[in-house]
Amino acid sequence: MQTLSLHPRERCMRSLILVLGALVLAAAASGFATLARAETLAEKGLAIAVETDKRDIGWGDSQAKLVMLLKNSQGQSAKRQMRMSLLEGKGAGDKSMIVFDWPKDIDGTALLTWSHKTGDDDQWLFLPALKRVKRISSSNKSGSFVGSEFSYEDLSSQEVEKYTYKFLREEACGALTCFVIDRYPVDKRSGYTRQVTWIDKAEYRIRKIDYYDRKSSKLKTLTFTGYRQYLGKYWRADLLTMVNHQTGKSTELRWQAYKFRTGLGAGDFRRNALRRSR
Repeated sequence: MQTLSLHPRERCMRSLILVLGALVLAAAASGFATLARAETLAEKGLAIAVETDKRDIGWGDSQAKLVMLLKNSQGQSAKRQMRMSLLEGKGAGDKSMIVFDWPKDIDGTALLTWSHKTGDDDQWLFLPALKRVKRISSSNKSGSFVGSEFSYEDLSSQEVEKYTYKFLREEACGALTCFVIDRYPVDKRSGYTRQVTWIDKAEYRIRKIDYYDRKSSKLKTLTFTGYRQYLGKYWRADLLTMVNHQTGKSTELRWQAYKFRTGLGAGDFRRNALRRSR
């Protein structure tokens, strides 16, 4: 059989076509791999968030006393005392009530929050001096809560459904190893574009959150320290510290005298309970 001989130019063109074809296939494979990896990172981030939530199911209700310490950029401080009651939601979001006991000028001021897994949370602020209950609008959730570095949004229950997620990495966090994930608020009116969250691998406890504002600049960092276990299962931090990197201000929340399953019910978290919370 006679073998046809290709002209050198034809051989060159054929080689070029083979090379280009290989490059196209490699690029397509790389694209598919990147897409699959992006989906995997999102799924892994969500799985970590779900496990964190799962480990904190079944506590029922709780009460605690809190000391709030506010510091300005010059180091001057002010102290406030309050108490907090929480009711675990069954198939819905949690409910909470914060009542200030001291100092006298804000005694009786109370914040009631009904968290929802999807959609806007409901929040009401009772101002005893005005004998008025004020509804916190969704557009004001990023506002400061009584002059602290915590916003109204920060005080809502952090339901899994309120975010989309992305796994970033694992790294050391003190003596432990932490998952680091991104949380992206679903609510377009959130005061944040993303929240980088450190969760320890040992017990799935949140250790730190970096908050990024609407301009994607780092705004605040919240750290959780002094974890204790209650009822043989549920972990709570003794101290939450929120630092505002843009103003130099900070707020500490020190939790004391935790009590669980005290018999609180839905009636303790109705709007009319705000006026009798003193």
